[in-house]
Amino acid sequence: MKFSTREDIEAPIDHVFAEMSDFDTFQRRAMRHGGRVERLDDGPIKQGSHWDIAFSYRGRDRRMQAELTEIEPPHHYVVVATSDGMTITTEVELVALSRGRTRIAIGMDLRAKSLTARLLLQSMKLAKGKLTKRFKARIVEHAEDIEDAYRKSV
Repeated sequence: MKFSTREDIEAPIDHVFAEMSDFDTFQRRAMRHGGRVERLDDGPIKQGSHWDIAFSYRGRDRRMQAELTEIEPPHHYVVVATSDGMTITTEVELVALSRGRTRIAIGMDLRAKSLTARLLLQSMKLAKGKLTKRFKARIVEHAEDIEDAYRKSV
């Protein structure tokens, strides 16, 4: 199952990439929502950086391992996460439309590798419209936060 969206942001590509690849902020945000995120390597974020993630979903505790498999600043990165027979590939692409405007394209591909994961994906497919709406709303909200942060820094 795939989710994807695009959003234009009134900020230069370097600023947008810095915000979109601020994994420490993502980690803190997940923790505020009840998840536990632990980075398993030290130093700067680079290809091969990985995290152990624990969260509750549909009344069950779940664990996930995520790895930054590709990164090409300021244009692109890919994070692959695996959990309970499911693989989630998240790809973020940025394109400079002008000096002060950037388009982000974010895609998530969820693939099941076990019967349990297939059942979970099947139930998600039934609610795909609602999930897609929620996914796009979160991206729009994040884009607005990036624009606000850029305006404050200028």
